[in-house]
Amino acid sequence: MKELLEQINAQFEAFSADANAQLENGNKAAGTRARKATLEMTKLMKEFRKVSLEASKK
Repeated sequence: MKELLEQINAQFEAFSADANAQLENGNKAAGTRARKATLEMTKLMKEFRKVSLEASKK
């Protein structure tokens, strides 16, 4: 679960950097990377939900 949290944090940091680059500099490629990061974060969040539910049942 710790590894999963690290992956989520890394994806969020990448998303945050790219979203800021798009917002502040108008970098369209950064916007594309930010959207891709949100898709990956969605997958990771679903996985976190499964792991969290399993852990709470123990």
